[in-house]
Amino acid sequence: MGHGKRSEEIKMDGAEPLRSAAARTVSRSMHGDTPQSFTHPSYTSTQDSNKQRSLRISVSSNSSYSDSDSDDDVSPKEKEQVASNGFKDFCVKNIRYATIGRREIEIAEQEMPALISLRKRASQDKPLKGAHIVGCTHLTAQAAVLIETLVMLGAKVRWCACNIFSSQNEVAAALAENGIPVYAWKGEGESDFWWCIEKCVASPGWEPNLILDDGGDATHFMLKYHPALFKKIVGIVEESVTGVHRLYQLSKTGKLCVPAMNVNDSVTKQKFDNLYSCRESILDGLKRTTDVMFGGKSVTVCGYGEVGKGCAAALKGMGAIVTVTEIDPICALQACMDGFRVQTIEDVADTSDVFITCTGNRNVITRKHMDKMKNGAVVANMGHSNTEIEVSSLKTKDLVWEKVRSQVDHIIWQDGKRIVLLAEGRLLNYSCSSVPSFVLSVTACTQALALIEMFNAPEGRYKQDVYLLPKKMDEYVASLHLPQFNAHLTELSDDQAKYLGLQKSGPFKPAYYRY
Repeated sequence: MGHGKRSEEIKMDGAEPLRSAAARTVSRSMHGDTPQSFTHPSYTSTQDSNKQRSLRISVSSNSSYSDSDSDDDVSPKEKEQVASNGFKDFCVKNIRYATIGRREIEIAEQEMPALISLRKRASQDKPLKGAHIVGCTHLTAQAAVLIETLVMLGAKVRWCACNIFSSQNEVAAALAENGIPVYAWKGEGESDFWWCIEKCVASPGWEPNLILDDGGDATHFMLKYHPALFKKIVGIVEESVTGVHRLYQLSKTGKLCVPAMNVNDSVTKQKFDNLYSCRESILDGLKRTTDVMFGGKSVTVCGYGEVGKGCAAALKGMGAIVTVTEIDPICALQACMDGFRVQTIEDVADTSDVFITCTGNRNVITRKHMDKMKNGAVVANMGHSNTEIEVSSLKTKDLVWEKVRSQVDHIIWQDGKRIVLLAEGRLLNYSCSSVPSFVLSVTACTQALALIEMFNAPEGRYKQDVYLLPKKMDEYVASLHLPQFNAHLTELSDDQAKYLGLQKSGPFKPAYYRY
């Protein structure tokens, strides 16, 4: 289900007009924008011995990036932790990391001024009062700014992670210290992952009515294991291509019994987060894990959607020779006209130095492809799900896994060839590096407004289907971020607005417009 299996020990054997509350938020935000912060009362490297024990590898739950010291290997589920105010409804790596995590959140707030502004402008109306939100996203400093914003807007929340590698332990501790139920830590096992979701979905006395999902795991878990609770949900907000695909599958088969908002295909998500965030974070993730110089290297980017475009542009800027693989002739033509060669993975499997998947599909790179790769080839994934690289095919008796550093494994063939697999095929930037806070502010504002819209919409506005974010909201989110660049919009004259058939305040493009 999107996240694959992770064991402690692996054996190698085998869109309509705005609702009043959302509209009030937009209207109120046109006046006053004093930022308001939320007020509140390591690189941990597990070094394996380089001994290979009969093709058996021990995978530490701590083998992940963290800025704090990991002084014990005890599972957070086995600890009894208490925040300074006596709060106990959480499970994090170590509550003692809270002070460091608070600093991380404060740094993110400085780069997320639009979200802080939205927090200030809508906090008086409390448009989410009565909302009970289950959140399943990457648990990062940027996500924490969104979570605390939702709380300030009146919501009660319970939060878990959508990826076993992406949680920042310090940030999770800071949220717990602030009285927010959070169940997440870096390096969760598979059973831990689902246990955390269970604790957020079905806690005693808790009845959720909104889901904010990234990948669809919380949605599908609730539908499968808690169908009675699922039927009481008034709206789902989904931000990933993987999760949206799963929602459309549910809708097609008639199993989606609640309305859902597709945030991933909103303009502000697609054209900013997917493109600009990946353009900057792909290099950070690759550099931190491999120390490879990319000038002159042959790099294959699988997929030329917005994520692929960002990755390809960044690597080209570093002097890499970039090849693109694509199934879509339109995206392939875009790649050609952007100066990239378009080939199949079979054409380049034995010549490329680096392979990056970003398609949202499964088995894009298979064992057959990896058998052909040259010694030292780097394989990584920038798509949400860990299904793009056929990692399971590498867990066989004829291959040896050797962990060389956090999130970096050498897969060694019998002839001595080795490939470098990053983050076990999971999302590279969230697992191995950082992501730019400013562009995530765009996505977070979009998510917040979508939740407000779904929660306050009158009965009947949204049916049991998947909807796109109203265009007016997309434009509003963009406008919130322009002051950071000292940008000034040109205003249409009455005559110009009449000529174009537009309202002077927008929306400025029809729903079918392709930006």
